[in-house]
Amino acid sequence: MLCVGNLVAGGSGKTPVVLSLATIFASRGVAPHVVMRGYGGRLAGPVRVDPKIHDAVSVGDEALLAAGQTPCWVSRDRSAGVRAAVDAGAQVILLDDGFQNPHVGKDLSLVVVDAAYGFGNGRLMPAGPLRERIASGLARADAIVLIDGGSESAPCCLMGMNRPLLQAALKPVDGSRFVGPPVVAFAGIGRPEKFFASLQGLGVKLVAQEGFPDHHNYRAAELAALRRDAARAGALLITTAKDWVRLSPKDRADIAVLNVELRWRDETAVQALLAPLLSRIGDGGSTARV
Repeated sequence: MLCVGNLVAGGSGKTPVVLSLATIFASRGVAPHVVMRGYGGRLAGPVRVDPKIHDAVSVGDEALLAAGQTPCWVSRDRSAGVRAAVDAGAQVILLDDGFQNPHVGKDLSLVVVDAAYGFGNGRLMPAGPLRERIASGLARADAIVLIDGGSESAPCCLMGMNRPLLQAALKPVDGSRFVGPPVVAFAGIGRPEKFFASLQGLGVKLVAQEGFPDHHNYRAAELAALRRDAARAGALLITTAKDWVRLSPKDRADIAVLNVELRWRDETAVQALLAPLLSRIGDGGSTARV
């Protein structure tokens, strides 16, 4: 069981890390299954996500994204989700979130930290974004994944820790195709400003941008207003993959998507961290403990 979690509410990059790890396991001949709560979805599960029959209303946006790449289960009872995945042939479980869940045994726990955001104001919810105290959370982590920053930009509390610090970056996929025409961008993710900054970093001519709450379900009037803004500017309307899967097939037709992928600064270090799990699987062991 490999858990990818964080200490703050909101997007830190957990799901891209999970999907990258799934690719690494699959490349080694190991069958990974992702288990997540399915935030925003109505199904309690455990249910294996099928993008052909499920939508974001039923299973949540992140589960739909994950299921497009690797087997993914949503389950509010994560222990039940793990058992269902194992029964379906999973050789390794990737738990997306659940770091604070004490009911599922974990062989390896990674805490993902966004370098720019860090831990916000350092206060516990509701006064701040923290799900738990920083010191106690980091003490349970086997490694830290720092997203979009070098060690020099890491929060000071990560310095001098006796934990591996794995650095990675979220990079646009084929983003150059959006350079040239004007663009109106919108996003309902943890930190929409990161999406807008990515577009500007590509050299995209961003004429308007609008952020919405994370997992936002777009109303017809909101999409109509965005289309009017784009039409007035003669611009392309663009959003994130996570937002796009929340749209109906009809609404997706005229909206472009900027996909991103996670790239590790040192994949050898990642492979070394995963080696004990891979060895156990190779010996016929299990990574699921509930």
